[in-house]
Amino acid sequence: MVDVILGLQWGDEGKGKIVDYFASQYDVIARFQGGPNAGHTLYVGDKKIVLHQIPSGVFHEQTVNLIGNGVVLDPVTLRKEADKVAAFGIDLKKNLFISERTHLILPTHRALDKAAELSKGESKIGSTLKGIGPAYMDKTGRNGLRVGDLLHKSFTTQYIKLRLKHQKLLDNYNFTEEISEWEEEFFEAIEFLKSLNIVNGEYFINDKISAGKKVLAEGAQGSMLDIDFGTFPFVTSSNTISAGVCNGLGVAPQKIKEVIGVSKAYCTRVGGGPFPTELEDETGEKLRKVGNEFGATTGRPRRCGWMDLVALKYACMLNGVTQIVMTKADVLDAFEELNVCTAYEIAGRETKEIPFQMTHAAIAPKYQSFKGWNCDSSSIKNAANLPAEMKAYIQFINGALGAEVKYISNGPGRDQLIKI
Repeated sequence: MVDVILGLQWGDEGKGKIVDYFASQYDVIARFQGGPNAGHTLYVGDKKIVLHQIPSGVFHEQTVNLIGNGVVLDPVTLRKEADKVAAFGIDLKKNLFISERTHLILPTHRALDKAAELSKGESKIGSTLKGIGPAYMDKTGRNGLRVGDLLHKSFTTQYIKLRLKHQKLLDNYNFTEEISEWEEEFFEAIEFLKSLNIVNGEYFINDKISAGKKVLAEGAQGSMLDIDFGTFPFVTSSNTISAGVCNGLGVAPQKIKEVIGVSKAYCTRVGGGPFPTELEDETGEKLRKVGNEFGATTGRPRRCGWMDLVALKYACMLNGVTQIVMTKADVLDAFEELNVCTAYEIAGRETKEIPFQMTHAAIAPKYQSFKGWNCDSSSIKNAANLPAEMKAYIQFINGALGAEVKYISNGPGRDQLIKI
């Protein structure tokens, strides 16, 4: 069977640590979508490492890690990341496998991403400029190059053909930046990629399942960034919800068992797009400072706000969430009063549904207030010792969502996770 861990907000929920925590219970960890725009932060001992492409189970020797066909892969990012992982004594040639159907991010994809974002002016969507969008566009446009193509003698010819097509688009943007250095780095990284385990991903994963192995599918970004169900057009280019596991790995829906949703005890968002509970005041700044809310990939300050139960319940519904991990609960230690959004007011009407186009709706969040716990929760090891106010906060959330918080993360460390 396949269990899934994914984000329930706009990404940055702390999924990396959670996958790392659960990884020892699984035989296979598989990334099913996204690209190097996702940054999953882990701590190995007291050392911090951010993984962008490699699955978060890589530091568990007995665990096999698969990059699935739903991912778009930047060979340059992968090589740099592999060097960082190798410094911890990890041999990727033993425990990392890559689906041959995984699409490649080319240097010209990065250039197109940058050119398109710059052309939008005030309408920027907050792209990380990693080439993810253009790579997925080539995938759906049936032009893309895949990892398996690297092993064919026609790869260079295919690459030149696609590069010429991209260059015409770049000329339309008047993009003059030199990318030859990017290409040199790309082709060096391609040779490294060819030295890794390239497999027929869908057979690989299904053979593991048939053999009784436990598989954990790891999602990137968050449910509210899903290309279909997120806050369009301020979304990513892939399906970030649990349905994406099926086409991102090649597994049947009935193989999915547990869906573990990860949510912060509050909300954050990087880049543009609607954010109904955003706090553009001292409270928002305090959340950012205490929570160290800066993007793992971009370093950009994250927008911060109170928990949004309308959006969270929507995400739980779409994903079929069976249990929730609430991260960064310790950040709320510093607040005397907490607010939770329970409904939206739009055009004078109250609703608990996400509107079709959030960017066109003037949304006023309706809040319920809670007393903060005002104590250091980061050293608590078991649920019985949680402050009464935190228990009340969680109990209210459980009642509103219909899916229960089963774990509380109260710090960045591996051991700072409390089972409720």
